[in-house]
This record gives sequence, C-alpha cells and structure tokens, in this order.
Amino acid sequence: MLRFSAQGVRLDQAVAQEAQTSRAKAQEWIAAGLVRVGGRPITKAGYKLKGETVELEPPPPEPTTVEPEEVELEVLYEDADLVVVNKPAGMITHPAPGVVSGTLVNAILGRYGLQAAEGEKPEFVRPGIVHRLDKDTSGVIVVARHEAAHRRLAEAFRGRSVFKRYVAITVGIPKEGVLIAPIGRHPVDRTRMSVGGIAARYAETDFVVLRTAGVFALVDARPHTGRTHQIRVHLKHLHAPILGDEVYGKPSPHIARHALHAYELRLPHPRTGKLLELRAPIPEDMAQAWKALGGSDLEAALHAD
Repeated sequence: MLRFSAQGVRLDQAVAQEAQTSRAKAQEWIAAGLVRVGGRPITKAGYKLKGETVELEPPPPEPTTVEPEEVELEVLYEDADLVVVNKPAGMITHPAPGVVSGTLVNAILGRYGLQAAEGEKPEFVRPGIVHRLDKDTSGVIVVARHEAAHRRLAEAFRGRSVFKRYVAITVGIPKEGVLIAPIGRHPVDRTRMSVGGIAARYAETDFVVLRTAGVFALVDARPHTGRTHQIRVHLKHLHAPILGDEVYGKPSPHIARHALHAYELRLPHPRTGKLLELRAPIPEDMAQAWKALGGSDLEAALHAD
C-alpha cells in the first residue's frame, strides 16, 4: 500500500510521481478504482488534490515471459490465422502474478509457438488472447495466431460483431429479457465486481430461461458487452446466482465450480470475413449437476432455437 499527501496537483500526476510509473499507468489505476483520496475512491484522473491523504494499492506486476508447455487442448477449429479451443474448467486463460504455467497461453505457445507478420513484434505475455474466460468457466475461446489476426479479431469484439452464447445453471429463476446494469469494482472487496460499483461501465446481457427444475433454472445468457464477471454479477443482481459460484453465490455439492459454460461463438474470420459458427459441448459436470437437480431435456433445450 502506497500512502502520501499532495496539494495543488492532478491526481494522476501525483500518483505517477509517487509510484514511479507512467502517467498512463496511473490513469489506468485510477479508472479501475484502485486509488482512494480521503478514504473514498476517486476515478477522475484530473481531480485536483487539496492536501488529502492518497492511498494506492497497485496490482502486482504480471510476468514478462511465458514458457511453452505441452498441455492437451481440445481444438474446435484451426487454420493459419486463428485457433478455437474448448477451454476446460480450471484452466486460467493467461499468466497472472504467481501463475506462470498450465495456462491457455502456455498451451498455445507449446502447440503453435508465436507468429508475426513482417515487421511486427509478437506479444510475449498474452500471444493471441483477444477475450478471456474466468478460470472456472469452460467453453469456446478464440486465440489469434499472429498480430494482424489479433487486431482484426479485437476490432470485431470492440465493434460488438461477435455473438456470444453461454449456458448457466442458476439457483433461482431469473427474470427473462435484456438486463442493462453497469458493472464496476466492488467498493469493499477489490476481488469482486458489483452492479453500480466503482467506475461502473455499461453492461448488457440477454437472458432466456430454457428449463426449470424446482428452484433451479437452465439459463441461456447472451452478453452484448464484455465486463469482468458480467454474467455472474448480472445473475446475482437478478437474485439467481450461478450454481456453485463461491464468489457471488454459494458452493454446491452437485458441482465443484460455478456452472457456467461458453457454449457458442459466432464471429467474422479475420482474413476472409466469413462467419464462423463454433460450439463447445456442455461438459459432463454441468450435465450431471442438472440431472441431479431433477432437470431434464438439456440437449433439447439448447437446440430449441
């Protein structure tokens, strides 16, 4: 924790100076709600300090290099530009502080290495990672195989021309329809997100209840934005947390992780523009959990549309 006082200067300038970092990085920390002024989070980089105490808890540095590893992957599609994987629950997408092996990035490096177009430098920490899935969320994830493909895929995600469909089992039956509820960092627990939290950003998810089993539901979730923990936070907001979600709900004897699966992804190919439609089968642990809860017709529900 860094603590200091300053007066008559912009918050981002003071943070950059005290933390010995760039002003851009300071602005990133401020926007993420990691900086408190006088005991409360301030998310405006241009805030003029008046002698208050500033507290900063910067995130730990990420690893700068990642070793290739032989890790088994279930590949749903691959060509010279991208690879689409069915990520298993328990696999972290990319390295993080204290986690430098066993990630999807390690596996991609081990299987494909790094490619770059002429004159381009490959990204060593997150090669090809365009979007991410939480550690315990299984399912479809796309990885670019070179930087030109990465840029085009990133543009597609930013432009919301990518269709994402998830399947979740919930404790409670959520209201159907489009939920628009901004998501930001939880004001007390920095590891969690919440509706209306610090530096909340627009978040939109479309929910359809496919089947019910008593107080449980099989839910189709289609996020139109990509906020951290978006579906999990939105379902908690609807009083229907995901089964087994220890962060936003409760552990479950029926499944050892939160019951959320990235079932389908549709996106334009980065080279040809042709629409790719990719699906990852529902994993066995979710199928068994739904059956144990008394649910039925899981596969039929998924193909109803």
